[in-house]
Order: sequence, then structure tokens, then C-alpha cells
Amino acid sequence: MSVDLEAQPGVAGAAEGVRDLAARHAADADSSRKLPREVADAVRDAGFARHFVGRAHGGAEGTFAELTRAVVTVARGCASTAWYASLAAYSGRIASHLPEAGRQVVWADGPDAVIATALMPAGRAEKTDGGWRLSGRWGYVSGIDFADWILVCAVVRGAEGPPALRFFALPWGTWTVEPTWDSVGMRATGSHTVTVTDTLVAEPFSFDRQELLTGRNGSSDRPVHNVPLPAVAGLPFVAPVVGAALGALDAAAATVTGRRRTPAGEVKLVRAAGRIEAARLLVEQNAEAADTHRFDRGLLARAERNATTAAEILRESAGQLVALAGTGGLGETHALQRHWRDITSATSHVALQYETSAAKSHANALLGPAEE
Repeated sequence: MSVDLEAQPGVAGAAEGVRDLAARHAADADSSRKLPREVADAVRDAGFARHFVGRAHGGAEGTFAELTRAVVTVARGCASTAWYASLAAYSGRIASHLPEAGRQVVWADGPDAVIATALMPAGRAEKTDGGWRLSGRWGYVSGIDFADWILVCAVVRGAEGPPALRFFALPWGTWTVEPTWDSVGMRATGSHTVTVTDTLVAEPFSFDRQELLTGRNGSSDRPVHNVPLPAVAGLPFVAPVVGAALGALDAAAATVTGRRRTPAGEVKLVRAAGRIEAARLLVEQNAEAADTHRFDRGLLARAERNATTAAEILRESAGQLVALAGTGGLGETHALQRHWRDITSATSHVALQYETSAAKSHANALLGPAEE
């Protein structure tokens, strides 16, 4: 499938076409644990990979709000496809931190290069002439089946001071993939394990992780490339969950017919719909705030709280919808159980947990720093 970008400018305009295609393949992708090439190509052609890429490299320099709407739309048909689309877009934003010479190579063939990212520092790097020697093993690298490039985070030990953390960009063919992704949900995200062994990474293909955290990009002055990671950390992961919850709502509503349509059932359906919409508004608030490019400690804390709260609401709502639909909704071919599994799996992500993401920052915003 090829999406006409002129007829449907931007990812929001192309999202419905991607959703419909992904929905037709969703059951097969779930059972095979891999997106069909046709679906992956549609995501690329729709402009997700180029969404945050700078205009200097042919990209869209798009907004967080537009991407969030598009990801939600796609996830209504297939959450795994939306997850892949979301992370392809956000990986392009992360790659904007590379030095200009590195960016020129990454996007030499155009802005639609698909990049997969491993955010956690699971590898080791050693400084050498002209770059670094890199080795490591990174788990849960979503979208690796279709990646042209990969960004991985590693520890660089220096002669003095604490170890530094840096990202490194490597082209296809410089890593190996171990098929370790066996989650009960989000099966087709291809979130496998990647290994790099004693590979030389040249200077232009690395940057300090602190730049990403603080939003102070030393290589690009574009506003969208200078957003602190806490302001958007939950968005790539929670937006697909919103769409999956809307898909679950559609599937559950289809079961409330005939004798199953009772006043009690209607109340349960409406209650779930309201909770899903509330979660959606929290997520959209985060995206709109990120687009203002004005950040303070309170906004960053609110962004983390919104994402984790939305995830909690959506997970609970999905459970309510499964209970409403009954045994029929749990049939192997029923879309509801797939959405439910996807939501359960996606909301287990570390970026969507109060304990590891939101609790401390928002507690400090509400109460002030804890006394020593």
C-alpha cells in the first residue's frame, strides 16, 4: 500500500488508511507475532518515520498533538501497528541529537529511514581514535524487524569522574537480533533483543544522553528537537493504549445487542466510554503542552502523572469491557480480547508506572521536596 502524501498531508491525514489496513491484518499479525511488510510499509509511507525529522533533511518537523491523534487512530485498528508507528516517529526525534555529519548519513536517502531505539543503557563503549568501540545486548527493541538504523544507549567509562551515558547510531547489518519477544499482548511489535559486538562507531554517530533528558540539543535549534524527555516520555507508549481502548470499546459495544442490551449493560458501557475519554484528554493535554515549548518543573511532573494516570484508567476500563462482554468477548477470534491483551501488556511499560515515573516528581510538585 502506498499513501498519497500530497492528497493526505501529514500523519493525521493518512492515519485512517493505515488503521483500516492494519485492522484487516491484525489477527494474523497477532498470531504470527510480526507485522506484515505491507503494513510496515504503509506506516512508513504515511510519514510516521519522518514526522519529527528536520525540514533540512526533508522531514515534517511535525507536532506532538498531530502525531498523538494519528497514533490513537491507528491503534483503534491494531495497537501493535500504532506502537511501531509511534516509536518510529519518536526515534526520528531522538536521532536529531546526532551531529550534522551523522544526520546527513542517516537521512541520506530521505527522511523515511526507520530507526529503532533502545533507551536503557545496557551496553559498554570505550573511546578510541575517531569514535568508540561498542558492545552490548539490549532487550525490548521495538520495530527492529524493519529498522534501517538503530540507536542504543551505552555506558562510557572515562579516566576520571563518573561513567557517561551516550547514544550510538548504527546502520542495518551491524547488529544481530535474538527473537525474545513473547509477551501475551502487543505481540507484533517485534520488541526483540539486539546484540552489538566490538563495533567501531564514528564520532558523528553519537551524542550525550543528557541532551535528550534536558532538551538542550547541541546539534539542532529546531523547537521540536529541544523538548525535555520527561515532557514526552510517556506519550510514545500511552497513545497506542488510548487507541486500543477505543477499539475495545467498539468491540464490546458490538456485543451489547438483543437480550444482552440491558439497562445495567448500557450503564457499564457508558461508564467505560467516559473513563476512556477522560484518559484521552489527559494524553492530549500532554501533547499540546509539549507543543508550547515552555517547560517548568510543574509541567514536567504533570506530564508524567498524566501518562501514568491515563494508563491506569485505560487498563481498568479494558477489564470492565471484558466483564461486560462476557465469554463471547474472550473468543480467540474476537477483537476485544486482543485489545485487552494489548492494553494489559502496553501499560506494564516502565514509563507508565507511578513508582518509576510519576510519583516522586509530582509529589514534590504538590508538597515540595521531602525533608532530609
